[in-house]
Amino acid sequence: MRYLRWAPSMWRSGINDEVIALIAPVAGETCVDIGAGMGAGLRSGAGGGAKVVAVEPTPFMRWVLTIRRLGRRDRDRIEVVDGTAEHIPAGDGSIDAVWAVNTMHHWTDTATAIDEIRRVLHPGSRVVLADELFDDPAHPEHDRFGSDGVEHHGFTMVDGDAMATLLTDAGFIDVEAGRRVLDDRPAVVITASAGERA
Repeated sequence: MRYLRWAPSMWRSGINDEVIALIAPVAGETCVDIGAGMGAGLRSGAGGGAKVVAVEPTPFMRWVLTIRRLGRRDRDRIEVVDGTAEHIPAGDGSIDAVWAVNTMHHWTDTATAIDEIRRVLHPGSRVVLADELFDDPAHPEHDRFGSDGVEHHGFTMVDGDAMATLLTDAGFIDVEAGRRVLDDRPAVVITASAGERA
């Protein structure tokens, strides 16, 4: 039921739009949206002609994604699949770009997730990972979701430097991690490109 309460903000999201703008998918590419939720990233992800694989572990969310997909003109470029960051149902080196918005705090094994992202990406492909910083008093939802908020939703703050180290160790290059403001919300954002395989 809580997902239904949050549906308006999960249905369409400026932070998803900004993350996808950083990824800049183009026609003919295949991209993965990890933890696609209700599909906030589908419009800007698939709208430019790229194929988007919406990876979502929650059956209810996959049902919502499937219904949303049916109502879209670009539905042939959207695939809804059961998966997680630690298990992405895609072939080795088959993906051009990966993004994740507000899902890193849910990952059960971050090192495995980073290795899995590297597995599905080919050299030169790109990744953008972003989680909002609800513990920052500048965040508009700080009172609700911050460290003393009444609704935590399991948010734990992501250590951008630790994520950058994992990405570098997994063979990513041009790794950058830090605080940014996306859609007027402070967030930790990690960007990288997949290097050549060892």
